[in-house]
Amino acid sequence: MNIAAKFMQKFKDYDTRQKLKGYREKAELIRKRNLEPWDEMQLQAESLRLKKEASSGTPLDELLVDAYALVCEAAKRQLGLQPYDVQIMAAIALHERFLIEQHTGEGKTLSAVMPAYLNALTGEGVHVLTFNDYLANRDAHWMGPIYRFLGLTVKSVQAGMSLSEKQEAYAADITYVTAKEAGFDYLRDTIALNEADTVHRPFHYVIVDEADSLLLDEARVPLVIAGEPGFSESDGTRFAEVARQLEQDAHYEFDEFKRNVYLNEAGSAKAEELLACGNLYESHNTYLLSSLNCALHAESLLKRDVDYIVRDDKIELIDEYTGRVAENRHLPDRLQAALTAKEGLQPSAGGKILGTITLQHFLSLYPKICGMTATAHVSAMEFEDIYALQVVQIPPNRPNIRVDHPHRIYTHKEAKFKALVHEISSVHRVGRPILIGTSSVEESDRLAEALAVAGVPCHVLNASNDAEEADIIAKAGEIGAVTVSTNMAGRGVDIRLGGGNLAQAEIVAKLGGLYVIGTHMNESVRIDNQLRGRSGRQGDPGASVFFISLEDELLLRFGINQAIRAPRQDEALEEPVLRSKIVHIQRVVMGQNFHIRKELNGYSDMVEDQRRILYEERLGILTGEKPMSPSEQRVRLFYIDEFWADHLAYVSYLRESIHLESLASRNPIDEFHVQITQAYEQISAKINSESANMLVRLGGSNDPAKWEEFGLKSPTSTRTYIISDQYIQNTRSSWTATTVLAYYIRKVFRPIFGWEKA
Repeated sequence: MNIAAKFMQKFKDYDTRQKLKGYREKAELIRKRNLEPWDEMQLQAESLRLKKEASSGTPLDELLVDAYALVCEAAKRQLGLQPYDVQIMAAIALHERFLIEQHTGEGKTLSAVMPAYLNALTGEGVHVLTFNDYLANRDAHWMGPIYRFLGLTVKSVQAGMSLSEKQEAYAADITYVTAKEAGFDYLRDTIALNEADTVHRPFHYVIVDEADSLLLDEARVPLVIAGEPGFSESDGTRFAEVARQLEQDAHYEFDEFKRNVYLNEAGSAKAEELLACGNLYESHNTYLLSSLNCALHAESLLKRDVDYIVRDDKIELIDEYTGRVAENRHLPDRLQAALTAKEGLQPSAGGKILGTITLQHFLSLYPKICGMTATAHVSAMEFEDIYALQVVQIPPNRPNIRVDHPHRIYTHKEAKFKALVHEISSVHRVGRPILIGTSSVEESDRLAEALAVAGVPCHVLNASNDAEEADIIAKAGEIGAVTVSTNMAGRGVDIRLGGGNLAQAEIVAKLGGLYVIGTHMNESVRIDNQLRGRSGRQGDPGASVFFISLEDELLLRFGINQAIRAPRQDEALEEPVLRSKIVHIQRVVMGQNFHIRKELNGYSDMVEDQRRILYEERLGILTGEKPMSPSEQRVRLFYIDEFWADHLAYVSYLRESIHLESLASRNPIDEFHVQITQAYEQISAKINSESANMLVRLGGSNDPAKWEEFGLKSPTSTRTYIISDQYIQNTRSSWTATTVLAYYIRKVFRPIFGWEKA
């Protein structure tokens, strides 16, 4: 770390200490507002007074001490929970719009109630965004008595609710909802032809739970709303057959970190022969080249039971951060078709995309945003760069005494696996509870089978039943419990020693507490810390250790096995230098992912800017801000939606092929911006022209039946899904030298010199 960086870190540490000092002093003031002698009517009258103050314009900062004292007393009376000072400090930081890092088991759910209550006093509504439906329902039900006692309404939103149920839920003072469902509801609002069919009101204040997962890991995830599905013909099988005839090294190569795959000169020639298409790099063959790349990506980089599973003759993607089946998630269109063809399945239903927004852009619609998570500090720079959110680390209520052992490093996977089974079996024999974090569904199933053979029963968590899994996790601290999980991100459940039984808890504590074992090193330190943090809650004893092999995918990507060249052995390697190299690799990958996220934002940011401009115009028409007749309102809304959907289809096509078009000439992002700007500038004229023509045909009729007759209606059905865009190629990836040579030979030199096909 250079001198400037050290100085900046010292300044930030000093700033944090000062903030925490101020929060402690304010927490003391809140404690001194002793409301214990007050009866219920007095407390409720005080809440009513605060609502009137907030509604009349009194700054919320001036009401904070009284409001928080009121919530603390209500929590004690309604739930038997007395907030710790550190929970009150966290609540103050949340109101001040910071991202708080609060350790697992420190009570983030209760911390969020205080700022939620305070900001709901204005009547503008507060959203608490959770990771899944189960947590939204659980937290609204659990914390609901506090809000209701103080005269506020609280609801949770669940996927599948009716329009009226959602309208009621979003009209509540505090609404618990998943980030994705709130985003999908926003997209549905953007294509509503009647204001009565919308559910959201203007956004106000949001608290993001599991903030690192939602604000970073899934920030670029595009939420999509599409029209009626129609079974479209797909030639994915044709490209899958070609991809299977191509061989690694002979016909294609990977980039340095095995994120992307590219044809080389021989591969291009082979593909041209098999497709009988002539020069594959001519502009009229862009679709063929892009589709073949997707087929090659599906064939060589996407692994069954690691990246996806096949269930009920359907592809189900596995979330790369949680290791669980990702419900309702698709790959980009052509890559999804390629993977479906690879597995020999029927093409899935298509449908015209009507609207899309990334979680990052959706969350930026809230004027006031804050968040909470157990793991934020290591990504503080990224939070500040993308969201202008500063991280504040809240100290634990009791010191953390968990022992984090050094990584155990093995030369090969089999040695690691044997050592894992032996370690788990040995620890299990004494009754100490164990939580094991694995890298994939495949690995968790294999480990469970090996443990069964060794006589160790275990629970495996790799499905998508959040309620059932939460119950299992809650018991993971019981004597003798062995729990195998693909990942702990977004689980939202506290693991108490002894499963909450005090007698059992004492026994488990004497055994050393919960023992956490990681079977691999994740790309992000945050994900590793999420697993570690399940042990050692509230000053409990505990321990963690990670088992790593030089053959693990992350280390293979960096060629560490070649650099070390240690002879194969069953015992763990004892080289401190090796551990530091592995830690360095993790930091490098985190830096790479940060820059990839920033670069890929360059594609979605401009599309989002265009969407907001058009949506502002649409909203003005929908709400009647721009007076016109009902027929003109319906016609313009219809054509805005129609041409925006066409624009999105063009953007999707361009996004998947732009790197192929611009390899030899322009920066792909600049080229992308130029082309989508030109396309967007034509939308307004198209809307005006088609609207004028339709209004003539309607003859000024305001009869809804006639509108229907002319097709001016909402889609009869829509579906929402998520695109896993981490599989979209990073256009700045380093193409291999042979790939660049192949491109120039086939795209540039052959047409100039009239060379024959190789």
